[in-house]
Amino acid sequence: MSYVNQVNQNSKTATEEEEDLFDYAYEQPGSMPGTLNIEDDADLPEIILIDYNRDRVKRINNLTPEACAEHLDTESVSWLDVKGLGSENILQRLGKVFGLHPLVLEDVVNVPQRPKVEDYPQQLVIITQMVIPKTSGEGFWLEQVSLVVGKNYVLTVQEKPEKDCFRPVRRRIKFKKGNITTMGADYLAYALWDAIIDGFFPVLEIYGEKIEDLEDEVLFNPTNQSLAKVYQIKRELLALRRAIWPQRNALNKLIRDGSSFVDPEILIFLRDCYDHAVQIIDIIETYRELASSLTDIYLSAINNKMNEVMKLLTVISSIFIPLTFIVGIYGMNFNPDKSPWNMPELDWYWGYPFCWLVMIAIAASLIYFFWRRGWFENFSKIPKQK
Repeated sequence: MSYVNQVNQNSKTATEEEEDLFDYAYEQPGSMPGTLNIEDDADLPEIILIDYNRDRVKRINNLTPEACAEHLDTESVSWLDVKGLGSENILQRLGKVFGLHPLVLEDVVNVPQRPKVEDYPQQLVIITQMVIPKTSGEGFWLEQVSLVVGKNYVLTVQEKPEKDCFRPVRRRIKFKKGNITTMGADYLAYALWDAIIDGFFPVLEIYGEKIEDLEDEVLFNPTNQSLAKVYQIKRELLALRRAIWPQRNALNKLIRDGSSFVDPEILIFLRDCYDHAVQIIDIIETYRELASSLTDIYLSAINNKMNEVMKLLTVISSIFIPLTFIVGIYGMNFNPDKSPWNMPELDWYWGYPFCWLVMIAIAASLIYFFWRRGWFENFSKIPKQK
């Protein structure tokens, strides 16, 4: 039996939600190959057909698995999009119609799997990871998308029926933009995979702005929450890296080895897709280095703040130490009647004002000395913690 790491949705904390980014599917030792694990809260599958050629485009919603069979051997290109993994019965029927190997169906259903490419006699199977930014602008969702490429069809299986990054591809098909309606199923698979990889760029753009804002915060106003924000960004960037890095390897494998379901002409487009994946990895690595450097900047800012505070305390202490010394001397109880050397100033008419004048002069002299040394220049720049 296959298991997926799960956390109770009703008791999740913010940290536990981010741990979902690092979930993975694994098999219980001794389990039978091809066993499907369906989550209790998974969405019921919805099958959507987009069938097209250079002359027409047809869309049908809510197809049954058996109704998909007539679209597998047509001259037109059929895109069958399955949204949701909540019914083992429907998925088993779908696997029977498409002739999916039990291990293929297991990889498609038991999510998340590591992105990869597998070439079977009847299909080419591509497992990918799609990133979807959250509407709040904080964080993202990772969703597995499986592509099964046949001679004249592409079967895509998504975890959730909500948003995906395929809208531009649907619009290109609907309005017959570009040459997608004149190409085969392999070009459609490339377009879908390219949309998945390009979906990383908007998310990375958000993280670039976050890192810039966090740099200012860490440098000029570091707080206890700043380090937690840095750590959170590093974790999320690591999750993005784990999602895109295997896809680069899968693209490289497909470009290098080829497939009977991918025309050599399409491999040229896949090279461009590979370049995008490499570019995303470079951006992620750059952001990870910046995030790591933010930790050093935070520690340096905190140490600098502490040094300035210690300098201020040192100045104050240095001013009051001689004053305390004078006050301590005149706080001694020696009787002046017993000896002329015992506190003769106690009998002076101007003794008390003179003592104050001496202490003020000493304090003013020390303040002037510290000012000349430049010790007061940075006190106004000490970050104030909110």
